[in-house]
Amino acid sequence: MNFLRTTFMSGYKAKAYPNYWDMIALLLVLGVITLLAWVAKQMAVPYELGQAIPISLDPHRLPGYALRTVLRMLIALCFSLLFTFTFATWAAKSRRAERIIIPFIDILQSVPILGFLSITVVGFISLFPDSLLGPECAAIFVIFTSQAWNMALGFYQTVRSVPAELNEAANMFHLSAWQRFWRIDVPFSLPGLLWNTMMSMSAGWFFVVASEAISVSNQQILLPGIGSYITLAIATANMHAIGYAILTMFIVILIYDQLLFRPLVAWAEKFKTEQVAEDTKEAHSWVINLLHRTQFLRYLGMQLTYIFELFVNIAFLRSKPVHSHRLRVSHYARYIAWLWNSVFICIVGGAVIFLYIIFRKVPIATVEHVFMLGLATALRVFVLVVVCTLIWVPLGVWVGMRSNVAYIVQPIAQFLAAFPANLLYPLVFILIVTYHLNVNIWVTPLMVLGAQWYILFNVVAGASVIPKDLLQVTDNLGLSLWLRWRRLILPSIFPYYITGAITAVGGAWNASILAEVVSWGGHKLVAYGLGAYITEQTATGDFLHIALGIGMMCLLVLIFNRLVWRPLYVLSRERFTLD
Repeated sequence: MNFLRTTFMSGYKAKAYPNYWDMIALLLVLGVITLLAWVAKQMAVPYELGQAIPISLDPHRLPGYALRTVLRMLIALCFSLLFTFTFATWAAKSRRAERIIIPFIDILQSVPILGFLSITVVGFISLFPDSLLGPECAAIFVIFTSQAWNMALGFYQTVRSVPAELNEAANMFHLSAWQRFWRIDVPFSLPGLLWNTMMSMSAGWFFVVASEAISVSNQQILLPGIGSYITLAIATANMHAIGYAILTMFIVILIYDQLLFRPLVAWAEKFKTEQVAEDTKEAHSWVINLLHRTQFLRYLGMQLTYIFELFVNIAFLRSKPVHSHRLRVSHYARYIAWLWNSVFICIVGGAVIFLYIIFRKVPIATVEHVFMLGLATALRVFVLVVVCTLIWVPLGVWVGMRSNVAYIVQPIAQFLAAFPANLLYPLVFILIVTYHLNVNIWVTPLMVLGAQWYILFNVVAGASVIPKDLLQVTDNLGLSLWLRWRRLILPSIFPYYITGAITAVGGAWNASILAEVVSWGGHKLVAYGLGAYITEQTATGDFLHIALGIGMMCLLVLIFNRLVWRPLYVLSRERFTLD
């Protein structure tokens, strides 16, 4: 209260009187906060396991369901940012941490959404007994797993590619690691991080059906939200409800794009490292324009900026002077490295022993069958990545090099990326049944819905940070289009493409859970693949075979990453990073 009184009086003395623009902005902010607070209160109501939560297909209930879903996604997004800033930075700064964190993320992004639900939902329900907060936390955690890996890998890649002159400037000004993070790493990575954040938000929409309709061991918990609404609409074959859900998603994405991402895109323009001025139209936001017209809120923003400066320049986090005991520190570093490697080996050994204890009773024939299912899904994933690369790399470069086009394409791509595969079940089901199509082939496009956008968004982020002076040099030298692509554009976007491809592969494996089993009403079409196997075993509650399917998927993804994507990633970092 004293802080508010002091701030108000200081603003009054500085003649930062509230005007009517302040009133409009304040009403907008308070309205959003009130809605989110009301929804948050609904998430902690009493609940007993087995209690049926009524879900209605009445379209008048959709605004409330949409608020519940958006709040879960925003909470998950906050935790994803915290995870990104912590572990991605740690991996980028420490070679030892990188050896553990990056493979760990590779494995986690391949773990199916249903696998996370099977493992965590019981724990969260036990943590919050007799409360709906348990299933809510499980849903938020699942959405977090669909957002965090893409953001972490993208941020890790950009932090590793900070230009040498910026690091030299940080050394010259004796910035501590804490100051370097906020002054160098975050601003340089912000444009790419913002695109990956938008992609992760859309990925949350793609898996929101699985996160809100929790089905484990023949027990189904439908949390109020758009995902559970879609699940009920599919179960009852209600085409009108599917249409209402699509319309609601479009409106909700448009609203949070205008209130959140458009202002962030316009704000992030000042963090682009350009040595020449762009001749393209700058991004604008009516929210930022509204805040610029206020007086007191702008003054309040200046005070918050001052507080942030104090936060960045915390005294006890500054670097200490380096003395002559560096050799002794190096001597201790050997023991630290030995201890780190020992712990890593113990973890791997313990994991192998644990897996052996679980799977020793599984027949070899079952393992071979699951392995063949995994190869079938892997073939679909490989074809999808090749097709998406041929389509979205040229388009992504074209969009990323034109900020005015990116400003238009961004909300369209967000909506398409957020489109759940389940909403196309009626169309796919009707086409396959009517024309007697091969289900193993025609469910494959459902897998590409969520995966392809990882490649597009990362390529757009990479193309948007290509230095304009280098592009002008290629124009002045009169290079051919092919030579320009081969010598500048492809090497520049290659690290971003590899990051997008790695996350796209993980997304496609995850999407197979939803794509290889197509249900509409009381009918079901099942494709031959590992995703269908995991879905069916999850529905029956067979933990041993669920673990077998998840383990096989993780193993296959890890093998492909180690043999294909990780060498390409190292190549992109060592040869194609712009310094």
